Amino acid sequence: MSYGAAAQAENEKNAARDLFERGRAAVETRDCAGAIPLFHRSYGMYPARGTLFNLAECEAEVGRVASAWQHFEELLRKLEPGDVRRPVVQQRITELVPRVPKLTVEIAEGTSAPSEVLLDQDPLPQGSLGGELPVDPGTHVLVARWADGSQTDARVSLAEGAIETVHLTLPPTSGQHEPSTKEKEREVGASTRGATLVPPAPAGLARETRQRSWVPVIALGAASAVGLGVGIGMTVASNSANSEARAQQDKIFAAGGGCLASPSFAGQCAELHRAGDRAGRLGDVALGSYIASGVLATAALTYALWPKKRAEASTALLVLPEPRVDGVSFVMVGAW
Repeated sequence: MSYGAAAQAENEKNAARDLFERGRAAVETRDCAGAIPLFHRSYGMYPARGTLFNLAECEAEVGRVASAWQHFEELLRKLEPGDVRRPVVQQRITELVPRVPKLTVEIAEGTSAPSEVLLDQDPLPQGSLGGELPVDPGTHVLVARWADGSQTDARVSLAEGAIETVHLTLPPTSGQHEPSTKEKEREVGASTRGATLVPPAPAGLARETRQRSWVPVIALGAASAVGLGVGIGMTVASNSANSEARAQQDKIFAAGGGCLASPSFAGQCAELHRAGDRAGRLGDVALGSYIASGVLATAALTYALWPKKRAEASTALLVLPEPRVDGVSFVMVGAW
């Protein structure tokens, strides 16, 4: 090897080491998605086994189970029989195999073989048609092209462990029968386990529809129950105060006194008035609690039954009961 070639190889090795260290730094901050392209570039410059191991580990971490499985298989072939990493790599492969989705691309009966088939813009070898292809979970795009310029495409979504078969059919030429939607669905493929075909999303409908959040209903229902409990408690306390007032009144009458012109009963009359006032205040608090409980229950029912276009998740909700001398109130702070 010439001096110039040796210097270039050393430079590439140093650049690969720098990319690897940057990838490891990203992993330390739990950013495997950012580390993967760094490990890819590093391995392309200098195919170190440690780089391949880190690349496969990160791919498994972010859910690219097919890529991780393929890279662990590649690494296993590179490791010497006595390498201490072999048992770890074999364990990773064993764990990943049942999680890898598999896609089979077949040509529909009566359809000539296409000149080119692309999977996510990458050409598929003709020999791979009809066989199971390991693919990462997610949505994939298949494009088949024929020599006469005809083209057909399909989008397919696979979950972890799914098995999907897609049948490619030559599109009809001008004047031929246009298959119905149901016919197209039968031709495009049949899901056998965990996979669904995903049509292209119309413009303006790409945003994910979110389910209604039940957090406000639960919170409002709980607040209503609290209000009801406070109302019952205040009612019991008010009745008790009324009973005390009546007992005090009976005691004064039994002694032959009164509270209008009997100075000798001033202390007992004052106690009677305080008991009566307390009973009145507690009754007001109970009434306010019942009203608040009813309002909160109505709000919960309205929210649950109200028609929606998009329900946004509740991000915060705080309900604070605030009993006062002249009544009761509830303070609610929320964001939806």
